[in-house]
Amino acid sequence: MLSRRGFLGASGATLLARPSFAGAVDSKVIRFIPRTDVTVLDPIWTSAYVTRNHGLLVFDTLYGIDANFSAQPQMLAGHTIENDGKLWRLTLRPGLKFHDGSPVLARDCVASINRWSKRAAIGQMLLASTDALTASDDKTIEFRLKRPFPLLPNALADISSMCAIMPERLANTDAFTQVKEMVGSGPFRYKADERIVGARSVYERFADYVPRDAGEAQWTSGPKKAYVDRVEWTVMPDPSTAAAAMQNGEMDWWEQVPADSVPLLTKQTSVIADPTGVIAVLRPNHVIPPFDNPAIRRVLLKIVNQTDFMEAATGDDPKLRQVPVGIFCPGLPMASDAGLDVFTTPRDYEAAKRDLAAAGYKGEKVVLLGTSDSPGLKALGDVAADMLQRAGFNVDYQMMDWGTVVQRRTKRDPIDKGGWSFFITTVAGTDMANPPGHLFLRSSGDKTTFGWPSSDKIEALRQQWVDAPDLPSQKKLASDLQTQAFNDVPYVPLGQYFVYTSYQRNLSGVLSGPAVFWNVRKG
Repeated sequence: MLSRRGFLGASGATLLARPSFAGAVDSKVIRFIPRTDVTVLDPIWTSAYVTRNHGLLVFDTLYGIDANFSAQPQMLAGHTIENDGKLWRLTLRPGLKFHDGSPVLARDCVASINRWSKRAAIGQMLLASTDALTASDDKTIEFRLKRPFPLLPNALADISSMCAIMPERLANTDAFTQVKEMVGSGPFRYKADERIVGARSVYERFADYVPRDAGEAQWTSGPKKAYVDRVEWTVMPDPSTAAAAMQNGEMDWWEQVPADSVPLLTKQTSVIADPTGVIAVLRPNHVIPPFDNPAIRRVLLKIVNQTDFMEAATGDDPKLRQVPVGIFCPGLPMASDAGLDVFTTPRDYEAAKRDLAAAGYKGEKVVLLGTSDSPGLKALGDVAADMLQRAGFNVDYQMMDWGTVVQRRTKRDPIDKGGWSFFITTVAGTDMANPPGHLFLRSSGDKTTFGWPSSDKIEALRQQWVDAPDLPSQKKLASDLQTQAFNDVPYVPLGQYFVYTSYQRNLSGVLSGPAVFWNVRKG
């Protein structure tokens, strides 16, 4: 495996800026510009979307999500429900194989579900409701539940915390240790021998993959038919380089196009891939000072100007952004205006300084992790650094590539030992649709993701939402959750914006939602 520096030294710095045009017209190869390099390969270990997109190529899931955001059987032939909703039997469809040639068995799925449930918010809730999860035979996965859990298919279809099915020997890896060997059963296989760190990842069609024999490909559901032999990811952090490669026909598909680059791509198709957009998130570290203090976290709500953040992300087009934004995705049923005045009242930095002093802040250094290789995240980080400094925080704004942020944010060390206070990321609106699947709302301390918020009240409300009898009850609980979240501040929403994806017009079959490469034809 080469390093990026070695790759450039051997091949010349122009190779990344101007890939071979001759190769780019190959109808059997899709050349893709991802949002960032994929530095972590294990989609259980991290929720980073670049890893999720990699995972969707390599791994399959028991259920998929369709265009109506409903769960549909994917690796499954179907399921049955008995005993008043407390016994589920999931049956694998025939012909499923892993990339090493071994058959996919129910025990592989059980081990994969158990590993996933240690990290996924909704997975933790599902397993807490489960008495026993077993493989009753090679094709049957059996859930014996303590109480009904009607969201079981939705949990296993969730792509914010992907339940990637892998061989039992890999799935037995501790959930907090990365799996490095990529053996899935998805439509493409990972080419570790062609990986170039910081520059390239390659996937080839898995000839033994058996797509579903019925239905329509939508989001992550339906037949996953691979019409190309290879998918090559080339990392291009500089938007002007990426735009030139697209204009020259050297790249086929650019995952996330800055709004100001879209007018340049007149010969390409540019669309908003996900109508629910993305929601920007400022995530504080709850386990080290000063943001272990909820009073100091609440000051953040008084200084965040969501419009400033969204203008930095989208430029001058107001159609590409939505403010104010609360805890749940705007436009979806759980969205609420409860407490949103915290973002619409005038920002007062002098009052914030007084509030910080009253809360006990004494000028301790706070570390903001900035992302250098994603223009959108870089812009959001710049606004956050300025905002925090104006409010009186002693800010150390540390720039690094996204892969380093992904690794660094897992550390719980004090600031003087390489710890951190904040990072900024974006979350697909669909992943903030409801309380069970909402990763950054989960507030179970050590059991939740980086930042590690702890709130018994939030957790109780989330469970009540799962147990609620009807939609009006769920909506009321979602409103209560938003009010409680603005008190406990597990994270701060920075607004919603919409992201373009662009591809050459000789590509057809590109699906809405995350970047997936099945169903796509070239030529």
